[in-house]
Amino acid sequence: MNLDFSDDQKYLQEEARKFFEKEGGLSNARKVMDQSQDADHELWNKIVSLGWTAIRIPEAYEGLGLGHLELCVIAEELGRSLAPVPFSSSVYFFTEALIKYGSKEVKADLLPKLVTGEVVGTYAIAETSHQATESNLEVTSSGGVLNGIKIAVPDAGLASHIVVVTTSNNGTELRLVDLKDPSVTVSPQKNIDTSKAFFKVVFNNTPSQLLGQSGQGWQYIQHLLDQAAVLFAFEQVGGSQAALDMAKAYALERFAFGRQIGSYQAIKHKLADMYIAITLAKSNCYYGAWALSSESSELPLAAATARVSSTKAFQLCSKENIQTHGGNGFTWEYDCHLFYKRSKVLSVLLGSAATWKEKLVANLEKTNTLIKE
Repeated sequence: MNLDFSDDQKYLQEEARKFFEKEGGLSNARKVMDQSQDADHELWNKIVSLGWTAIRIPEAYEGLGLGHLELCVIAEELGRSLAPVPFSSSVYFFTEALIKYGSKEVKADLLPKLVTGEVVGTYAIAETSHQATESNLEVTSSGGVLNGIKIAVPDAGLASHIVVVTTSNNGTELRLVDLKDPSVTVSPQKNIDTSKAFFKVVFNNTPSQLLGQSGQGWQYIQHLLDQAAVLFAFEQVGGSQAALDMAKAYALERFAFGRQIGSYQAIKHKLADMYIAITLAKSNCYYGAWALSSESSELPLAAATARVSSTKAFQLCSKENIQTHGGNGFTWEYDCHLFYKRSKVLSVLLGSAATWKEKLVANLEKTNTLIKE
């Protein structure tokens, strides 16, 4: 089992890092926050022009026809720069839903437009502050129309289409909706990270198209969540590494009592703990990338493992980065709070940390049972 990336994939990651550095790095997130935008539209258009939105789309639909590993390396650099763009919503989730469950007509219509940026997608799962389950969904689909409310929908203000998890007489369904339809109302919601926009979406007899088979929606959504969890884990690792790099640089340049603060044992221990957490998370992410790219049956276990460890790493590193900066770490001028806020948002974006820990335990128990048998 080879868990490493190829030379071409490593080159793609290097070029992505150079691109974000050239385009301003963290200043893009600050610009979105200061100007109360839903995303950095200029940065997004440049990402589209680079072809990153086409990575997973088959060549038959004008895409690049590449694999998930290319997405993994891009995701890590997105996390490192905290890029305020709808890449995760549109590429990790919406595009994958169309590729796997869209009809030939839907694919022919929307996939080429995702390549050019004419279409931007997102997804809607949550309806209340409680974890969404198959039994507590209230957004209904009947006769091809939707009714109900979804909350905490990422990037809906910029998106043109959305994949919605609904309940119907046949069971759970995945439904495709045009957000430009007049029966849809989209309104912004506040969250701790204002460089990442979230919205409430209301459906009032909204026309929709079924993705896949009726009654199979919950199975579909779990697979999409597992796929997205691996990619989000790479984003979290990228953010963790950037926070560690920031803390290390400050510890080397800041002097107290005539010595670099990095020479003090308390700071050394903080940096060491951050490094250990990142190393563990990265190894689990590589396992997740292998399971994702090889379509392994181990994906649910690998995704949960990567998700839990990278969430822990990002939360630890973003917090300890603030602490390493001392009083400066709590100021608006320093960038520490940008990573802390993003770590909080990413920790719940696909479900709470507790939910993914439960998934991890359940998959470990299942694996142990199979081994014993």
